[in-house]
Amino acid sequence: MNSEDINKMWLQSQDDAEGMRLGFTTQQHYFAALVAAAERNKVAQWMIDHSYATGHGDTTEDLLEELDWQITESWSKVVMASVEAEREACAKVAFNAKTYIEAAEAIRARGQDAP
Repeated sequence: MNSEDINKMWLQSQDDAEGMRLGFTTQQHYFAALVAAAERNKVAQWMIDHSYATGHGDTTEDLLEELDWQITESWSKVVMASVEAEREACAKVAFNAKTYIEAAEAIRARGQDAP
């Protein structure tokens, strides 16, 4: 939000009829609500642009909680998929080994090959 946006909201808040219609008791309260709504909309738009759902977030805090939950869920799925893939790769290494020691060494060597 830049100074031009803030000035527009300030001028909009001076329209007492609209503020009174919405139930605001002062111009300052109406202005604060306009600024808060603009910030909330900015967060919501970012979430939508990055393929996150906005849920039923009435406030910026609600939107951020929803975003945090979605990111946590997404990372949990990535971690679980990675664990499954590594488990399967280790099982293949162990299956092809002739001894337990050879299997252990081969599995440890997998970690050494990683960048």
